[in-house]
Amino acid sequence: MSWSSKSVDFITVFTEDLERSKAFYANVFGLRLIFENENSAVFRFANTSINVLRADAAAQLVSPGAVADRDAGARLVFTIGVDDVDAVCAELAAHGVELLNGPLNRPWGVRTASFTDPGGHIWEVAQEVARADGS
Repeated sequence: MSWSSKSVDFITVFTEDLERSKAFYANVFGLRLIFENENSAVFRFANTSINVLRADAAAQLVSPGAVADRDAGARLVFTIGVDDVDAVCAELAAHGVELLNGPLNRPWGVRTASFTDPGGHIWEVAQEVARADGS
């Protein structure tokens, strides 16, 4: 099997407030809800589904591992490529989303801004721009 030919189909994130998270993914990202039950809600990006799972229902999924607390610290960042970071930041602000950082021009040639969802997961929007060294 070649991993390079595979895609990431599902990402599961944990939340303490499923209703607030459902509203966030539907209203902020404008995603379509494709499945829900009492413990989870699944939303679809173009090629990846996000399963938002209640943290108190996640233990069986990660056992014998432990479900980390929302405030345990960042362990990953989800990045979405966009055409205009500043315009997206204006849309986020209109939805009441506060930025963690940005918009910033990064030396590796992208303009980024980061924010969290209600479960504390960090999302970043990024657009390509000229690199700091002019390339």
